[in-house]
Amino acid sequence: MVMNMNNLELFMKVAEKMSVTEASRELFISQPAVSKAVKNLETYLNIKLFIRDKKNGLMLTEVGKEILVLARQMKGIENKIYQVANQENKLLSGKIKVGSFPAASTNILPKTLALFRAKYPLVNIELIEGTSNQIKKWVEDRTVDMGIVASPFEPYEYKMLNKDYMVAIIPDNHNLSQEKRVNLKKHQADIIFCKGGHEIAISKVFQNNNIKLKESLTVQSAETLISMVKNDLGIGIISNFTLSSVSHNLIIKEISPRITRHIGIITHTFNEVTPATKEFINIMVSSYDSHYVN
Repeated sequence: MVMNMNNLELFMKVAEKMSVTEASRELFISQPAVSKAVKNLETYLNIKLFIRDKKNGLMLTEVGKEILVLARQMKGIENKIYQVANQENKLLSGKIKVGSFPAASTNILPKTLALFRAKYPLVNIELIEGTSNQIKKWVEDRTVDMGIVASPFEPYEYKMLNKDYMVAIIPDNHNLSQEKRVNLKKHQADIIFCKGGHEIAISKVFQNNNIKLKESLTVQSAETLISMVKNDLGIGIISNFTLSSVSHNLIIKEISPRITRHIGIITHTFNEVTPATKEFINIMVSSYDSHYVN
């Protein structure tokens, strides 16, 4: 008896949305049909894929989580088979799922997308945005084919794109406006951190320099940090790469001690990605504008 691949794809969509209703709406299929497909798959495999929790709603069982990862691998292999066949016929097509954090989407992807689409118009690109930690998880469970994240990159294979560093931002009327750099130890009580995947780098530098990390005020986005600084709530500390993706009129200062991190592309293994993904990565690496590197 052969597994019904349509049932498997409907299961993946329900798992993605964690809702039969949302899955049926997106696929333009009736809810009973989606529910039946999942039930048929459970019957075929003789396992329970989902449980319905009163508090949290639809949830994957532990074996359901394992099946989901394997199903995504199967879908990826199917996609790769078509891409290899089309490549042989000089016609690259298929789909690439890219995970990226917002600053990378703004600074890196536009040029890559333009060059790639001009060369391979039949390939569809799906962009999913999140934090570096979320993207690493998506790479791990194969929700995406590749991710653009901040270091550390292990245990994944990676290609480096950029060496980033953190800066301070202050309004033009600040008493440090004439200083060349901001001493973090001296002004640690006034610091507002913008979290963005560089927490490990911050902790390491602070530990090495005997600086106590006081998280009295932290924010998640560059826009929020800029608003806080404009309202004289403190000295903003943010990655230069992230700051370059938003508009502002604040003064940028170097910081001491210096905090650096790297930005790169991660996958399970570059040798096993689809032909379209491999070409997308090659174009990104060769075309990435290095003027952000310092």
